[in-house]
Amino acid sequence: MVNVLFVCLGNICRSPTAHGVFAHQVAESELSSTILVDSAGTSGWHNGAKPDSRSMAYAAQNGYDLSFIRSRQVSEDDFIRQDFILAMDTENLENLKSICPSEHIHKVKLFLDYADLPVNEVPDPYYGGDDGFHRVLNLVELGGIALLEHIKQGLE
Repeated sequence: MVNVLFVCLGNICRSPTAHGVFAHQVAESELSSTILVDSAGTSGWHNGAKPDSRSMAYAAQNGYDLSFIRSRQVSEDDFIRQDFILAMDTENLENLKSICPSEHIHKVKLFLDYADLPVNEVPDPYYGGDDGFHRVLNLVELGGIALLEHIKQGLE
């Protein structure tokens, strides 16, 4: 099994979008029995909450279901259990690195480092307009395709 964890600050916008989109991409590739997908936040502000309604709406308009996801905070166990711990931005990357045991630090990376894009962060859309949620969805789709290819190569 390959375990993938997407991480943003509150686990209500970016990381659940990545979670839902990547789970969909994994299922379409018929790898759901091989790749497990999860998401979490570096903060526990929204523990137990559904994703932001705008994230869910944009995802649904594009064929992705986020309704099964509930916010949670990154746990100590995540560093042991996960194979990929992927931050949406450098601030959350640094937060993860500061709490990650040294023997697992190699698992912690920026999500978009796997994609050949002119940006390396998925921006937080929470305080902006609808265009921010659309941008997040586009970046996550592209990043997911690249990540899935990377994982497939490792499985061969």
